[in-house]
Amino acid sequence: MKAERRFMEMAIAKALEGVKKKNSPFGSCIAKDGRVVAVAHNTVLTKKDATNHAEMNAIRLACKKLKSHELRGCTVYSTTEPCPMCFSAIHWAKAGAIVFGTRTSDVKKIGFHELTISDVTLKREGRSPVRVQGGFMKKECMELLRAWKKGRGKTY
Repeated sequence: MKAERRFMEMAIAKALEGVKKKNSPFGSCIAKDGRVVAVAHNTVLTKKDATNHAEMNAIRLACKKLKSHELRGCTVYSTTEPCPMCFSAIHWAKAGAIVFGTRTSDVKKIGFHELTISDVTLKREGRSPVRVQGGFMKKECMELLRAWKKGRGKTY
């Protein structure tokens, strides 16, 4: 549990770093065997690329570092529930688990344009073996969203 907290704290810190660079408040950390493989934040706005979600950026970094297109044995920690695109990429990379803080419904409430298909539904309907754990450190991840919402000059 201690290592899991550290991984999520790293995802939160990376999200805050992204916010300071005018990006959306999302971060992701990928870990394997108790070690950090990659940490990334959302860069959709600064890179002008809709696929640059935190999880996608972390997956790209992790695959490069591991020299493989597969993330077997890895856990993806995300400040918010991965969207369908990110869940699919995590599934296709064969990661073992997703651990996230806030739910899609939480970010939708503050104005993000989200598809409301949960990871649990995607897992069930797609028969994915990826383990899904939501609500981990939700309080801290909600605080990240609240802090971002209070800021000025945001783009959704």
